[in-house]
Amino acid sequence: MSPEAGFAPRTQQKRGPWGVLQSGLRELSLVPVIGLALVVGSFTSDAFLTTANFLNILQQSSELSILVIAETMIIIAGRFDLSLESVVGLAPMVGAWLIVTSRGEGGSGFGVNPYVGLAAAFAAGGLVGFANGFFVTKMRLNAFITTLAMLILARGITMGMTNGQTLYSLPPEYLFLGSGSLLGVPLSIWIAAALYIVFGLILRYHRLGRALYAIGGNPEAAKVAGINVDRVIWGVYVLGGLLAALAGLMLTGRIASVVTSQGANMIFYVFAAAVIGGISLNGGKGRLLGALTGVLLLGIFQNILVLSQIAAFWIDACYGAIILFALILSWATSKQTDQV
Repeated sequence: MSPEAGFAPRTQQKRGPWGVLQSGLRELSLVPVIGLALVVGSFTSDAFLTTANFLNILQQSSELSILVIAETMIIIAGRFDLSLESVVGLAPMVGAWLIVTSRGEGGSGFGVNPYVGLAAAFAAGGLVGFANGFFVTKMRLNAFITTLAMLILARGITMGMTNGQTLYSLPPEYLFLGSGSLLGVPLSIWIAAALYIVFGLILRYHRLGRALYAIGGNPEAAKVAGINVDRVIWGVYVLGGLLAALAGLMLTGRIASVVTSQGANMIFYVFAAAVIGGISLNGGKGRLLGALTGVLLLGIFQNILVLSQIAAFWIDACYGAIILFALILSWATSKQTDQV
């Protein structure tokens, strides 16, 4: 039995137009909430319904989007990776540390070529993912605890290598992924959109996507079907590290510096966006389209809170309330479609 024949994604197991409609309702259950948020935002500020503001929302959401793609792939396979947020800081810090010529400013003094720095950043992200995959697949360590430990380790390395200093005055080539634009639209938005399309198609049509759903749904049955479960999981951890490095470089380009706290607490919003978008924490269920609606919802609400001049210490509380409301709505939609 081939993986393609034996294991279709759970979201595709209901055949026929009605099954497709039910799946679509689950994935798009946040669309009414997003529409309501747009209406609320239009009354909040005259600046909300402007092209510049929407581009700002999309650009600020692009880094989160990349992390959500990475985490979604891992969650669908039935695993977790908490260390992605630390890679957002560690990967660009490694590259910037090699580039900065002044040791007094926290750099290494090597002054390497910016493109070498970019390669080093991706290598650092891939290495963290490789280590996570090794510990989870070969040593059979708990994925949650292992990646939590890696989060702490990577954050400590990020702070220690520069003595807690922020690295700035970086070359344009190193910042281009987050500062460049194409046709008047920030490059980071194009990158995020392209990755959503590519990985959305992979999850839906490619044998790798079907393997991920199979592993997340029933790893033992996936082995019987001929899927190399350990290799796939190890590979998706490496992919997650590379995508987190990309997100970190995009954020670095947007703020034109690398701070030691870069990426801190992003993992909470990553899980929030994925879960309210219909990605099951039990693995084997969900699509990137739903995760995208979760990202957009969080981005729009953050923008509304900022334009409303809500005090910073209330924003997290508002986020929690928004996530709970979205989860309840998603649950109600899913329950209703399951009963029909």
